[in-house]
Amino acid sequence: MEGVTEGVNNISINMNDSYKKNRIQVSNTKKPLFFYVNLAKRYMQQHNEVELSALGMAIATVVTVAEILKNNGLAVEKKIMTSTVDIKDDSRGRPVQKAKIEIVLGKTANFDELMAAAAAEDGENGDIEESA
Repeated sequence: MEGVTEGVNNISINMNDSYKKNRIQVSNTKKPLFFYVNLAKRYMQQHNEVELSALGMAIATVVTVAEILKNNGLAVEKKIMTSTVDIKDDSRGRPVQKAKIEIVLGKTANFDELMAAAAAEDGENGDIEESA
């Protein structure tokens, strides 16, 4: 067991341009919508901006997440990129083209105060439930 632990500790992770700490790759089936909204808020707190990325049917989810953040005054869009990518489809044996979208959102000027107000509101609601 020690050999396995030692091996895991010695793994070096190669950081290249395709890996970004502030990128969220959205799926339309795996997580609920507000999971991505809350994750994007957390990423913006840590990195000042977040990149939302999706393929195919998940594009609608990414656009919805971005619009929720913008409409709540938390984010401004910095960049929107669209493209197509070739995905190998094992059942057909040939590559299939999928639409891809990447939306980069940045914090608004009052992001921190809106987040603080939301946290204070959540704290008040939690206190009421605990005392009841």
